[in-house]
Amino acid sequence: HVRLVESGGGLVQAGGSLRLSCAASGIIFSISRMAWYRQSPGQAREEVAEATDDGSTYYADSVKGRFTISRDNAKNTVYLQMNNLKPEDTGVYTCHAVYYGSDEMGLIGDRSTWGQGTQVTVSS
Repeated sequence: HVRLVESGGGLVQAGGSLRLSCAASGIIFSISRMAWYRQSPGQAREEVAEATDDGSTYYADSVKGRFTISRDNAKNTVYLQMNNLKPEDTGVYTCHAVYYGSDEMGLIGDRSTWGQGTQVTVSS
């Protein structure tokens, strides 16, 4: 089945930068949407950014102008460049993909899946 593997999280000081990556592997014919979500301590998970296959992007108001999402369709990978990080950006960042491909049973269709998440900690 399709797996999403995130990397790039870590500890950074306020004002610093990190780049997250999320690579999809498995039987994938197309990916219509890849997105990053964030869950901060004591808060519900929120969508941070998304990129669709028609080139459209979405950003939460809290990250506009600081975060940039991009896709490498040849590698089935999405990136999140995070600049000017703030302590309130701290949280677990999880990748989500909507795709046409295989599920855990090997059945082909429109599917979605989540990654395991990567911790981002911004110190003040």
